[in-house]
Amino acid sequence: MKNQDSIRHVRGESLFLDDFSVPEGTLYAVVFASPESHGIIRGLDITGALAHKGVKAIFTYKDIPGVNQIGGIIKDEELLAVDKVEFTGQPVALVIAESAECAREARNKIKINIEKLEAITEARDAFAKGSFITSPQIFACGDTEEAFTKCDVVIEGTAESGGQEHLYLETQAALALPAEGGNLKIISSTQNPTAIQRITADVLGISYNKIESEVLRLGGGFGGKEDQATPWAVLAGLACYHLRKPVKLVLNRHDDMYMTGKRHPYSSDYKLGFSKEGKLIAYEVSFYQNSGAAADLSTAILERSLSHCTNTYFIPNVKATGYCCKTNLPPNTAFRGFGGPQGMFVLESAIHKAAKRLGLEPHVIQSLNLLKEGDAFPYGQKTENCNAGKCWSRAVEKYNLQHIAEEVSSYNNTNKLYKKGYAVMPICFGISFTQTALNQAGALVHIYTDGSVSISTGAVEMGQGVNMKLRQVAAEIFSINADLVKSETTNTTRVANTSATAASTGADLNGKAVEQACRNLYSRLMIFASQQLSAEVSSLELKDERIYSAGKPTELTWSELITRAYWSRIDMTSHEYYAAPGVFFDRVTGKGNPFAYHVYGTAIIEALVDCLRGTYKIESVKMIHDFGSSFNNVIDKSQAEGALMQGLGWMTMEEIVYNSEGRLITNSLSAYKVPDINFTPDEIDIEFLSDSVNPQSIFNSKAIGEPPLMYGIGAYFAIRNAMQAYRPEADFDYTAPIAPERALLNLYKKAEALK
Repeated sequence: MKNQDSIRHVRGESLFLDDFSVPEGTLYAVVFASPESHGIIRGLDITGALAHKGVKAIFTYKDIPGVNQIGGIIKDEELLAVDKVEFTGQPVALVIAESAECAREARNKIKINIEKLEAITEARDAFAKGSFITSPQIFACGDTEEAFTKCDVVIEGTAESGGQEHLYLETQAALALPAEGGNLKIISSTQNPTAIQRITADVLGISYNKIESEVLRLGGGFGGKEDQATPWAVLAGLACYHLRKPVKLVLNRHDDMYMTGKRHPYSSDYKLGFSKEGKLIAYEVSFYQNSGAAADLSTAILERSLSHCTNTYFIPNVKATGYCCKTNLPPNTAFRGFGGPQGMFVLESAIHKAAKRLGLEPHVIQSLNLLKEGDAFPYGQKTENCNAGKCWSRAVEKYNLQHIAEEVSSYNNTNKLYKKGYAVMPICFGISFTQTALNQAGALVHIYTDGSVSISTGAVEMGQGVNMKLRQVAAEIFSINADLVKSETTNTTRVANTSATAASTGADLNGKAVEQACRNLYSRLMIFASQQLSAEVSSLELKDERIYSAGKPTELTWSELITRAYWSRIDMTSHEYYAAPGVFFDRVTGKGNPFAYHVYGTAIIEALVDCLRGTYKIESVKMIHDFGSSFNNVIDKSQAEGALMQGLGWMTMEEIVYNSEGRLITNSLSAYKVPDINFTPDEIDIEFLSDSVNPQSIFNSKAIGEPPLMYGIGAYFAIRNAMQAYRPEADFDYTAPIAPERALLNLYKKAEALK
């Protein structure tokens, strides 16, 4: 099963939006954005820019015929600023010219007068000043107040996790094309083509059916194109609507970095109670989420932080409170893991601190508290087919945790300036959109007269291999070669009202819809074949592109079957719809079954730290991961490796820095560092957990996109443990990322000069 996309990528044949041949007369758009993070617009002068040679138009909020609003969950984000700006990079005007270079030159001639207001950049400052996106969210179970009185040991502390730049290879981009009757076609780099359709129509004040939204593929998304691809596509659509000319808008890397939101930074307080043996009894946590200037997806992301606050452990008494803190940064947004990693990091920090208090290794506490079958999460759902213990036991056995511990200890006893550390990172991640209504998908399947098959779904290919998996579903059901199956572009005219390709559900939801559509066609064809062969339907099956009757091959091949079916006027098109069963969540009570199933896994991470310089190397990551019954090992393994590396980057070197006025300092690749081949662990070993069943998903598989990112958290603690071996008496803070500079400062904080 070759992944055609991978082959085209390597050959340079894959098309992305900026590769499309544009129609003659295409115009180019560049966004003029606010240079200030908070203030009142006192004047906007576009006369100089309008007079620039080649400029065709400049649009502001006054040119919006519908609603000036792009907010998804909460309607709190203007497409173009009216009288106030709330973050640096907020779109104020749109310059349209004959070339992108010309538009950029003209943009520099726009003058804006902003009366500056105080900017808030930190979540705790926003909390102190009562600046919130919405009211607090609380998930709770048991009675923490009573439970804490029964604990042998109670610890309290804080944990800080930073943001993360998506850094997709393809920047935000859109091409809007005029169509007859006042209609528009918008091709864009988005994970959510239906959002483009809906919001463009709302902004233009027209019906949804007048907007055709299409996606071929993305050059990476990672959540950064779920909601944040919307404004650029809508702006291109706005200009196209007025000028009736094709309009192309592609952000350059600098504009993309400073105009778009990131992974949410979190500042958190925790209180953890446990027995002297290390059994967790009670946990309270408050998450202060830096949401940025508008809601975007912050409320949903915070909800997932709350639902994953206990990671893969059973804690009978929990109270988790989340605050969406409004600041003057670009609205932060979805990022692989969608708030889950931020929630897990806090509890892992608390367990790490508790272990030091008890004189235990953290993995002792971790193993004592792993989820078991039937245990309840704080939101009420109980584990089913729980593989937490199986993954842990297999990792400890296969990778010989005791031997690793002994080797690390021996190394540290014989080396002064270099120290090693290891950590175990178990994970549990729920699969589904927490907004129940989004757990639906449609599929349109055609069989053409030559026997080839076409699939249209709402899934967006962004490098994760979903197109290949959907092709495999059809190939498996029809028992034909996957080369006969084509995944079409994602287009709202073929499959409507789609959910975003997000929450690791792309293959699950769309795969189930494809399966149902293909089974409809299969059943239809078998009835026809029974008539052709004068055989019972129950005795027939398709196998290796041939009809078998009672287990024996017949003369009727797949190709011949389809030809005869056409001439007999058999419908060879099927549309099907799938809604994930059994998922629900009551936001009033904070209880329900929000996830179709959970993914489990355990990783052991080893790190080597140069304690003189603060630099480090992740030596190995060895994981047992619950893939369910994988039906494409190559895609699934590559996704696990990619997610792991992104998690390692978030926890180590990827540091987002804004100054006190809300301007992005890490606004280029010279200032923002991501993992490269030299940072990659010397050894990455991934074993697929055996005997994992998952009837809730396509072909018993499990989602793979997000869960392995959380293994990166283990690298943070492996590095910390190495640092602790160098300075056993030190009380390091729990702040991520643990970039080399931070590691060095921690190693020598309040320390005597090195002797």
